[in-house]
Amino acid sequence: MSRQSAKVAVVTGGASGIGLGVARRLAADGNAVAVLDRNGPGAKAAADELTAVGARAMAVEVDVADWASVREAFSRVRTELGPVGILVTSAGIEAFDPLLDITPERWNHVIAVNLTGTFACCQAAIPDMIEAGWGRIVTISSQSAQSGAPDMAHYSASKGGVIALTKSLAVDLARKGITVNTISPSVVDTPMARAATEAGNFPGIDTIAPMIPLGRAGTPEDIAAACSYLCSESGSYVTGQLLAVNGGMYI
Repeated sequence: MSRQSAKVAVVTGGASGIGLGVARRLAADGNAVAVLDRNGPGAKAAADELTAVGARAMAVEVDVADWASVREAFSRVRTELGPVGILVTSAGIEAFDPLLDITPERWNHVIAVNLTGTFACCQAAIPDMIEAGWGRIVTISSQSAQSGAPDMAHYSASKGGVIALTKSLAVDLARKGITVNTISPSVVDTPMARAATEAGNFPGIDTIAPMIPLGRAGTPEDIAAACSYLCSESGSYVTGQLLAVNGGMYI
């Protein structure tokens, strides 16, 4: 795989799970990485890990549902690392509620984090990419947005919005040297998935994995590898696409 010269990459939700896997991979690809997460200590631990293996890295505590917090976070990244060339929006929350029990507050919170937060981060990063005439944006959506999922109407809707947003941004930015794509995972072995199992909202990684055609759950590294490709020069002719990294599930 051909690699671009080093860029500044921002990974939201980078303290754990898919986001941490992506941060590690983009750092290994030679990029400086800003780890953004609502969990400030977790973001710092991730950035320290990357720094320890020779990467340029920093941590910023941010609430992606708070537009002012997002703007401040990206301003700090520019000051410390430089203009943003790569953005991966992995920050998000899962939600499990019976359809008729979803309150307006619950609905608005899920949309604010998963969809509005994705847009706010994209909007904050895009000016740097336009100025450079080069950029890579990868959003993280979900298989549930394509297949639906029980007790997850709010979550599925938010991730469906991420897919539509990705396609719209790709059209708007194509002539500016910026590609925008989304990765749609299915079952990935992450702390979030394990927590959902413990809460009784999910059957469990070990239960679902044998049902996947490839016979195992996905890993953060699987998602990170796809992200690395989309952020490389090899992916320069790919934009507006949904890449389903799902082990053959729901094909």
